[in-house]
Amino acid sequence: MTAGERPPELGPHLTLAERDRRYAGLRALMEHQGFDAIVVGSFQGRERLESYLIDDFLDSIVVLLARSDPVLLAFGGSRISRIRESERRGFAPWVGDVRLGAGGGRVADVLKERGLERGHVGLVGFGPTAPGEMEGLLPLGFHTNLVKALPDATLGDFTLAFTDFMLVRSAEEIALLRFAARVSEEACRVMMDVSRPGVSEALVYAETVREIHRWGCDLRYPFLSLQSGRDNIAWGAPRWSLRAEPPRTLETGDLVQAEIHTVYGGQEGQVQMSVALDPVDDVVRRLEDVARASYEAGLAAVKPGVSFTSVVEAMERPLAAAGCWSKTPLLHTLSFGSTGFTSVNREQLKGTREEAIEGDARPGIRRGELVLREGMGLELEPNACLGMVRVNIGAGVLVTSRGAAELNILPTRVRHVR
Repeated sequence: MTAGERPPELGPHLTLAERDRRYAGLRALMEHQGFDAIVVGSFQGRERLESYLIDDFLDSIVVLLARSDPVLLAFGGSRISRIRESERRGFAPWVGDVRLGAGGGRVADVLKERGLERGHVGLVGFGPTAPGEMEGLLPLGFHTNLVKALPDATLGDFTLAFTDFMLVRSAEEIALLRFAARVSEEACRVMMDVSRPGVSEALVYAETVREIHRWGCDLRYPFLSLQSGRDNIAWGAPRWSLRAEPPRTLETGDLVQAEIHTVYGGQEGQVQMSVALDPVDDVVRRLEDVARASYEAGLAAVKPGVSFTSVVEAMERPLAAAGCWSKTPLLHTLSFGSTGFTSVNREQLKGTREEAIEGDARPGIRRGELVLREGMGLELEPNACLGMVRVNIGAGVLVTSRGAAELNILPTRVRHVR
């Protein structure tokens, strides 16, 4: 800790009562759909779905049985040693039956042991599980070996039931989400303090990430998207982090924009932070007003019982009226579920370098029929574009009985520095 830094606080943790709530809810869904067991692995996926069943991340596979205790299969002994170290520190593991060895064949052994050679087994990972995983994430080898070892079992898809169950948070999960959002706020403050003309993008990235780690949190892929410039329409991880390309040096008139994926205990407190290095062009001032109007429209639209589509439509109206287009989603659920793009005003891309790129895009709403419920989290992330200039702001909100509860303040407006 350097001089003047505020010492970080410890975050909350989950109890075994939360484990029991998750297991009971999922088993009720399993019974309703006729499944004897479900199989959940991370398989290097973005959401690390196995974590939901074990309050941990071990690159493991979990078999949740309808009528007996779950089994955790870890591919390496070092993973199991980590469990025992936490236990030694006073943090009880969620699964007592931990075994070495993973893969489809080992899962089949567990199911046979429990008398499910002819059982109905649900696989989580067949269907969409995250952005970029729209066709699922189950490895072919895993599925092949499982089917080969269980020729008389019936395999089904439990992906949607599992991920939808995750969308509605308990009080314990909300406490974790609020902590992740608080740490994101601290990271935004550091980003705003560091972003100045003459500073490298790499330093902005490093100091922002350092703040997150200093609070005992981590980042979920793509960790920290960072782009800078007067008219940089690109989005995602900085170019220098992906290829042999030098970090850009910030200049007066730049927008420095980041998407920060802070995660704590499996809960992601995502934010979209924008810093303007004044003086900036008038078009930036116009776009930030439009983005903020879209954010406020989203806040007003969020309430229990409304459809996800209705919130997207509310957020796109200010963009449509202002003649702006949007490159990235206006909002999405916190954890994978619904995503809302808008196609308004894309005719302005004709003749630009984006025309060929966005001409093949089909912006729309994924699962717009989803009905909002108390305990759900949404990321309101309006982005307003005119030509190649883009302003992106936003943060997470909780659906409560009274509407949307904001989780952050700093990233919900463009922050100007000189």
